[in-house]
Parts: sequence; C-alpha cells; structure tokens
Amino acid sequence: MAPAGESKNDALNIWALDREIVLSRVISAPRALVFKAWSDPRHLPRWFGPAGFTIETQDIEIRVGGRWRFALIAPDGTRYDSRIVFLRVDAPRLLEFDHGSDKDVDPGKFRMIITFDEQSDGKTVITFRQLHPTKEQRDAGIGFGAVEFGYQTLEKLAQHVAALNAT
Repeated sequence: MAPAGESKNDALNIWALDREIVLSRVISAPRALVFKAWSDPRHLPRWFGPAGFTIETQDIEIRVGGRWRFALIAPDGTRYDSRIVFLRVDAPRLLEFDHGSDKDVDPGKFRMIITFDEQSDGKTVITFRQLHPTKEQRDAGIGFGAVEFGYQTLEKLAQHVAALNAT
C-alpha cells in the first residue's frame, strides 16, 4: 500500500542508483534550526528554489499526507506550477515527499528524501536524494540543470538559516 497522500507509482517505490541524484552540503547551524527552515510554512517559501527564483504559495500543510502547492517563478517570469506531497516527516532528521507538477497525474514526478545529520561541532549535513521514475528522466533533469539548481537551493537555505541563527 502506498503511503498517505501518494498515488501508486511502482518506479518510485523501488530505489535504483541509475535513477538517483544526490546532493549534500554542510550548513553552519544546528539540525533543529535547519529542519525548521524546511518544515515551517513561514520559512520554506522564503528560500526555496534556485537563485533568482521566487515562490507563490497556493496552500501549504507540512505533515504526512499534507501538500504544498506553489508556483516556482523563474527570473524571466516563467511559472512552474508545482506540488509536493509529504510522505514522511520525522523531525528533526528526515523528510520524504513526492515533487512534481501541480496535477493529479504527473508521470514526471520524483521522490525526494532529505536527511539532516548533526555533526559534533553543531553544524548540519543535509543530503538530498532524488529518485526519478526512469533513468532517462534523471538524465534529462541533470541536463536541465537539476544539480546546479539544487546546489543554488542549498545555498539559499544556508543563507536563510544563517539569518535565523543570527537572531
């Protein structure tokens, strides 16, 4: 049985390395604060997305079975209507969700697992693991800039968390 809020997609329930993209970064802040930036509806829309992109949220509920519907707006004005459906929320160590277009049937949606690991120095290692339905979709995402855009998103997260940590 598929987790709450998830439509059955066997390709996303079997992890395969040839369909995966992994990004990681160390953020100079405690794990609880980094997790809060990801799981608090007041914070997530403020930093999410690549450099120069903005967010318009339609609705957001960060809980198992909850969803975040939003438009990701590129610097040139192009809108990407998006939907995230949360499958697991295990504070402060893990988030799992499906991410795709804001439509009920989206063959291009991908699974994302984010882990938050605290180092002994109080910094947090955040790791993004994306699983795409096919190797071809993964390769197309990389060609489109998924890795570069992912690291830009992590940079925006680090900047947001630094500002929170300074207060």
